[in-house]
Amino acid sequence: MICTIRARCILAALLMALPAWAEPFVEIRIDGSVLRTLPLPEGQELCLTWAHSVTGGKVADCFENLAGQLVLTRSYLHDFAAGLGEVAGRGRLVPATGGGYWIEQMNEPLPDNTLTLRIGSARVGHVLRMADHVIPLSELAPGARALLILAPE
Repeated sequence: MICTIRARCILAALLMALPAWAEPFVEIRIDGSVLRTLPLPEGQELCLTWAHSVTGGKVADCFENLAGQLVLTRSYLHDFAAGLGEVAGRGRLVPATGGGYWIEQMNEPLPDNTLTLRIGSARVGHVLRMADHVIPLSELAPGARALLILAPE
């Protein structure tokens, strides 16, 4: 009887020591170190926003975890300024409330579940936004090379 209780206690302790099944998450790495992590359950939208380098207007790229793949789902453009615009066959252009345009239904998987980004200065204002989470990348690491990686669950 004591052996059975001891064995159960040992088994319980071992099971508690194992990592819990966690949600997938986005890891923000800078120079090989993890700056932040954000949970990114399937279907949750994560947007990177910044100011266009020529016009200063708002731009955004939004991503989702779709079946374990980091996918560019839509982009916001304040206008069709230098370098901005719709590419034929790459989503559907929709006017945005308050001006500008969304390119919806882009559905472009990112290779290796990774977005590589050179974080801009405070003037560029790179910010990651997801639900209640806001990460001001340009304040935390201006000029740094960053990787946003969807890690599996």
